[in-house]
Amino acid sequence: MTATRREFLGVGASAALGLLPLGETTPVAAQTAAGGGISARPTWDDGELAHLLPTSSHDRILVKASFKKPLEAAPILRVGDQRVVGERSDTRGSFWQFNAADLKPGTPYQLSLVSSDGRVLSQPWTLATMPAPDDMPAKLRLLVYSCAGGHDIFKLSHTGVEFVPTAVRQKLLQRALSYVPDALIANGDQVYWDLLAPKASPRLGASKAALEYARFDRSAPILGGANETALLRAAGEQISPLYGTLCRSTPVFFLQDDHDHFDNDEATDEIVTFPPDNFMLQAARATQRLWYPEFLPDPNRSPGLPGSDYPDQPASRPSGLSESFGTLRYGRLAEVLLYDVRRTVTLAGPSGVFVAPNVEAWLKARAAAREVVHLVNVPSNPPGWSAGKWGEWYPDMLGPDGRLSEAKPKPYWQRGWLSQHDRLMQALSEMPGRIPLVVSGDLHATAEGRMMRSGQLDFSRNPVITVLPGTMGTSTGGWASEFRGVGPQPPQHLDMQETVKPIEENGFLLMDFTPETITLRYFKWNQKTQPVSDIETLEPFHTTELKRA
Repeated sequence: MTATRREFLGVGASAALGLLPLGETTPVAAQTAAGGGISARPTWDDGELAHLLPTSSHDRILVKASFKKPLEAAPILRVGDQRVVGERSDTRGSFWQFNAADLKPGTPYQLSLVSSDGRVLSQPWTLATMPAPDDMPAKLRLLVYSCAGGHDIFKLSHTGVEFVPTAVRQKLLQRALSYVPDALIANGDQVYWDLLAPKASPRLGASKAALEYARFDRSAPILGGANETALLRAAGEQISPLYGTLCRSTPVFFLQDDHDHFDNDEATDEIVTFPPDNFMLQAARATQRLWYPEFLPDPNRSPGLPGSDYPDQPASRPSGLSESFGTLRYGRLAEVLLYDVRRTVTLAGPSGVFVAPNVEAWLKARAAAREVVHLVNVPSNPPGWSAGKWGEWYPDMLGPDGRLSEAKPKPYWQRGWLSQHDRLMQALSEMPGRIPLVVSGDLHATAEGRMMRSGQLDFSRNPVITVLPGTMGTSTGGWASEFRGVGPQPPQHLDMQETVKPIEENGFLLMDFTPETITLRYFKWNQKTQPVSDIETLEPFHTTELKRA
C-alpha cells in the first residue's frame, strides 16, 4: 500500500519545516523579526532561489523556479539519479523550468539544484511522485483555497480595493502547510491586475498608481521588452514573495480564472471582457510559464483539450502539458478534475458554454467511469451560489430588495451556460456509490451546501455537495458584499440546503480522503477582529464528514 507524502517526509523533515499534524495547536517556534508570528523563512537554505513551485504525477515531475540573479547557462536539477537540464522560461535567465519523466510511482525523490559549472544553488529537498493509477492508498490530504493574489500597491495607494498584505497571506499559507497536505490546489485569481473591466480596472491595473508602476502595451509581446518588466512587477510580486520555496515538497495545482487573464468578468454595451483576447491569453500563459506549473498529462484526459499541445508552441515545451484543464490523480483513491471556465467561454445564447464541448465530454466520462473511488470537480466558477455577476452560471441579478432575482434579464448572460451547468451537476448526482462533490473558487468566501434541485432536475436522492474553500487574499473592497452590493446567495434556479452559509473571511480548506469517507475541515480568520498572531494556532471552525452510500 502506498504511503502518503506526510509519511515520506517523516518526523525529521516535519520538525525542520515546523509542521504539525492536524489537532496539535503548538505554534511554530520560529518568529518573524517584526511582530512575531510564523516565520516567513524556514530553516531550509534556499540559496540562490527566489521561488520554487513543483507539481507531480505518478511518473513525472515539473518544477518552476526563479533565481535571485540571472543565470547565464542552464542549471541542472538532479532528481534521484536523473539529470534534468533546465529550460529558460523568460528572456533574461532568471526563470527556469525542469521536466523529469519516466519516474517511479509513489516514490520520494531527493532533488538538488546546481549551476552548469557544478555550483550548489540551494539545499537539496524531497518531492514524491503520486501513487500508481492502479494502487490504493489508505489516505490523502489536500489543501484548497482560492483568490490568493493581490498586490500590496493597491492598499498603499488607496485605489478602493485592498488585499491582505503579502506577509500576512504567507502566514495563512504556512499555517495551512503545517498540516502537511499531500498536494495543494490554488483555485484561481493568483493575480489581480485588471486592465479593461469598467468597474474593476480603475481600482486595480488601470489605476494611476498601477499604471505608473507597471504599464502594459497590449500590442506588444508579453515576454521581451517593457511588457516583461511590467509582468515581473505586476504579477511576479503577487506570487514569488508569497510562496518563496515553502511548497518545494508539496505538489501544487494552480488553476486560472478571470483575473489571471488580467481582467474581471464584466459586460457592458462598451466592452465584454471575455472570451479573452490575444493579450489576455498571452498574459495568462506567460504568468503560468514563469511562475507555476501547467497540468501534467493524464491517460484519461485527452491531449486535444483546449490549451494542451498547440501548433505554435515552442519546440522545447514538454508534450502533453495542459494550461487550463488538469487532473490530480491519487491512485484509485481519488481523482480531482480542475477546469478553468474562462478560457473557452462562448457567447452563443442557448448553445453557449463555459467549457468547450470536448471538455464537458471529458468531465462526464470521468463521472461515469468507476475505477476511482472518489471523484471531485474543481471548477474556477462556483455552482451553488451567485453574487449577481455577469460571468456566472446563473441569470440572477441584484434586486431592489437586496436579494438576487431573475425578474430582469442579465445583460449579455447566456442561457447555454446554465444548461451546461445542469448537465454537469446531473452527471455528478447520478454517480452510484460516490459522493458528488464540487469545490470552487471566485466568490471570496467559505461555504458549504447541498444542491437538492437544479431547475427541473431532482438531486434529492444524491445531492451535489458544493463548497467554497475560503480565500487567502481578499480584503476591503474585494468582498462580493462590498464590490457587488450583495454577498454570495443561492440563485433562484437552485434548491440549496446551506450547511455553512457564505462567510466573507479569509481561510482555507483541508480535505481528507479514505476509501469510505471525505472529511472537510474549514479554517477562517477575521482580519477585522483577530490579530495576525491568531493565525499560527488556527483550528477548524467546522468539520463535515461525508460517507459513501
